[in-house]
This record gives sequence, C-alpha cells and structure tokens, in this order.
Amino acid sequence: MDDGNPDFALLRRLFDRAVAVADPMRILSGHLPAKPPGRVVVIGAGKASARMAEAVEAAWGPCEGLVITRYGHGRPCQGIEIVEAGHPVPDAAGVAATRRMLDLVAGLGPDDFALALISGGGSALLCAPAAGLTLADKQAVAQDLLASGAPISEVNGVRKQLSAVKGGRLAAAAHPARMLALMISDVPGDAPGDIASGPTVGDAGDAERAARVLAHRGVTPPPAVAAHLARGGAPVPPEDPRLARVENTVIAAPAQSLAAAADLARSEGIEVRHLGDAIEGEARRVAADHAALALAARRDRASARPLLILSGGELTVTRRGNGCGGPNAEYCLALALALQGAPGIHALACDTDGVDGAAEVAGARIAPDTLERARAAGLDPAAALARNDAHRFFAALGDQVVTGPTLTNVNDFRALLIR
Repeated sequence: MDDGNPDFALLRRLFDRAVAVADPMRILSGHLPAKPPGRVVVIGAGKASARMAEAVEAAWGPCEGLVITRYGHGRPCQGIEIVEAGHPVPDAAGVAATRRMLDLVAGLGPDDFALALISGGGSALLCAPAAGLTLADKQAVAQDLLASGAPISEVNGVRKQLSAVKGGRLAAAAHPARMLALMISDVPGDAPGDIASGPTVGDAGDAERAARVLAHRGVTPPPAVAAHLARGGAPVPPEDPRLARVENTVIAAPAQSLAAAADLARSEGIEVRHLGDAIEGEARRVAADHAALALAARRDRASARPLLILSGGELTVTRRGNGCGGPNAEYCLALALALQGAPGIHALACDTDGVDGAAEVAGARIAPDTLERARAAGLDPAAALARNDAHRFFAALGDQVVTGPTLTNVNDFRALLIR
C-alpha cells in the first residue's frame, strides 16, 4: 500500500490505529453487564453490528437474536442470526429482516431483556416503511437526498418520519422489556438519536420539518410520501412511557479514534493540529479550506518537526455528474487541485468503515506529484472532480485505499502531513 513512500506508510498507520481502537471485539465487553437471567434477545443493525454480535457471544455465549448488517460485513455467530442487506439505499432483504425483528421483540414481557447493537449504516439496513408507504417510496427519497448534499442530520430526520422502526419505534415495540442499547457513533456530535436514526431513542422531530428539508434540497417526494408527511409522521416522543426502561450508551465515537491516531503521531515526533471530530460540509469546500491551512502552516511554521493536520466528521457530495466517487475520495481530489503540487504535503482521507460512498473503497491518498502523475497518464483532475469521478481517478493512479470491511464505523478520518 505504501509503495515505499514513508509518508504514505505513516498516514496508513495512523488510519489503522483509528480503526483498531473502535473494534467491537476490543471495546464492547467492557460495557456489557452480566448476562441477565431469563429470556435475553439480541437485536441490532449497522455496519458494525455483526462484529458487535460476535463480541457479545464471546462474552455471554450463544444468544437468541437477529442483527442486520451490510452485504459483506457479516460475522460468524453461535446463536444470533446475521442478515446482510442493502446500504446506503435499503432493499427487500432489509425490509424482511426488520419485520422479523419487530415480530421478535413484540413477544417480550416485563421480565425479559433486549440488547440492541446499533451502529452507523443502520438507517438504511433497518427498514420498515410507515403505513401507506412502500420500499420503492423510501428508496426514491433516500437516493435523491443522498445525492443532494444534505447533511446526515437532515437525511436521518426525514427517514424517521417515514419509518415504523426508527425514532424510538424499535424500543417501543419491545416494551415492556428492559432494553440496553450499545452504540458506535458515526455522526457529528454523537447524539444517540442520530446514530442509525435512533431506533431506540425518542424523537421530538415533526413531519412538517421533514417536508421542508425535502423542499430545500430540491427533492420531489413520491405522492405517498408527500401525503404521509402532510398527515404527520407520528413519532415516539422522548417522554413516551414505553421508553422508560431503555438505556442508551455510546461505546465508541470518532473523538476516541482520532485521539488515538494523534497520540501515535506524537509518539513519532510529529506535531499535531486537531481540527475536531465533527466537521461537516461539501467535500470540495472543506478540502479547499484544509489546503489553505496546510499551505499557511508550511509557510509560517517555526518548528522543524513535521506537522499533522487531523480531522473527522462527515462530509457530503452534491451529485453533479455521473462518475463513481465518495466524499473522502472527492475531498482528496479537490485537495490535490487546491494544493497544486505544493512540496512536502501528503494526505489521506478514508471512511473508517472501509466504504466511501457506495464503493468498496475506504478512500484515497495524495502526494505532491499526484497531479503531475495524473496528467502524464492522460487524466484530467478537474474534469474528474466536475463529474464526481474521484474513485476512478485514484484507481487509475493506484492511490485508492482499500481495506475491505473494517467491521466498525466511527466516521471519516482525514490527515495531512506537512514536512
């Protein structure tokens, strides 16, 4: 992967460290109580949920339950059934598994215990259209919203209003059982209600606001969706008594992973400037901002030590072309164009789940010679950015970062190394 380039090798070590500290097999057992007596049912959804289920059974032994994860992210479990389904757009497999999950928890009583394993990606994987809506309705809204550049908070706010399982509805369905929800955060701010659209967290949002988001983002919903929002989304409010026996705990978050990467960098004699773990916005705009920071730092630095500019959060892409891309690859391409081959600056941007956008690629990396090599290969970087084709661009250069499923998900990781 590093091709003998020590700066690429360093950036990859930092990314791998960020991923490793969020591995459910390392962290989940410390948040598990002793296995309760009586009936215990394990449920969940997300890109990390199968690994979380594996960690539960490593501590508790075989369990009854059902967990939904992304295709290719399954893990072997002893008793918990793992179902793979579509992401980022939901599919029929996710709908069928979600219905079975709701049926499973509907039979729980006051002496039973439900353990919910929730991580990023669960918004698409845990899919139960509200009454009067179809899977096709939800797919259409999801595709258009994701292409609009809307931040994840807006996307998930709409999803909650169109769902029979999000926004606290899964927990309400399990009432009167006691529930513990363990969560791995992939959202800026780490609010439990935003992770996987909060299936175990009550929601104070409203259908009118969801309709305004669609209008603002230029999304014309299917007629059934418009009619549903006009009637009201019937959320489960936070004070609903059915949620009184639910405990929500975030067990891993972007801040922890970025801190671990920063510590590793400092141990290797590198100065670290941490921009935060909750940066949002258009990938190409954020890239331009970070390029300006890097250029200023290179020009003004008094220290001879290398400098690492580190950040996390969740960037977005407004789809303008028909290329193959994702927010991390688009960030890298825009960053290379903004830096224009400035010497001494290398960068890497990846999603910690190993999937950037809908591609099976974690992200990309750039060096001072990225644009030069691209043009020598007959590639037009600006044209690739204009058509949102960053993945194909970096694939042609051999500068994609491919990890396969990491089995966790603590959002984006961005690092610029300046010498």
